[in-house]
Amino acid sequence: MIIDSHCHFDMMPNPEVYIRQKEIMGDIVIGVTNLPSHFKMGYTQLNGFKHIRLALGLHPLLAAGNKNELLLFKHLIDKTSYIGEIGLDFSREGYATKDDQLAVLSEVLSAIRDKKKIVSVHSRKAEKELLALLCEYEIENVVFHWYSGPIGLIPAILEQGYYFSVNEAMCLSKNGRAIIEKIPRERVLTETDAPYNERTDIRVVLKQLNMTEQDVYNNFKRLLAGLK
Repeated sequence: MIIDSHCHFDMMPNPEVYIRQKEIMGDIVIGVTNLPSHFKMGYTQLNGFKHIRLALGLHPLLAAGNKNELLLFKHLIDKTSYIGEIGLDFSREGYATKDDQLAVLSEVLSAIRDKKKIVSVHSRKAEKELLALLCEYEIENVVFHWYSGPIGLIPAILEQGYYFSVNEAMCLSKNGRAIIEKIPRERVLTETDAPYNERTDIRVVLKQLNMTEQDVYNNFKRLLAGLK
């Protein structure tokens, strides 16, 4: 059983075909969304699926232009146990909207702080700031998606009980492999980040990590226990 804890199947050319194939194979797929309105359009389409779930998101690179969706985010929170993609992006692409991102994320975290959710976060070039906010709002069950930040920050992330989701692209880069080496295997989940990531073979990830599908499933079950 392959686990894809972070992908964007709603952005694929044929989402229905994709998720039906994954369902037949018995794979677990968590589809993150970029906006609450995207989640609203898609979540009713998953009725009857056993292994496919949709997460409620508000992507940091879209936060500044979509503050009006915060109310919808809050309205939809109880429709799912999964939150994502949320977070911060202070790269060249996102730095100009830094203040708006911080304001939006603070509202999002305030809205979910007393909820039992699994939370997939984007942290590019803003890892320290994001971790500080997650701690401030006492957010649990967090998964750092495609982490590319300082290796020295990993122990602090682990200390909070958080997880990391790893994809094939990470396994093929020097920095990615260095990060992977510092993550205890019991805190690893697998992801594809498809279709934005073209390197999506989770079996390559398992080989690089020297882990089995069952190992990752056991980690996922422990994360799910945090919802109870």
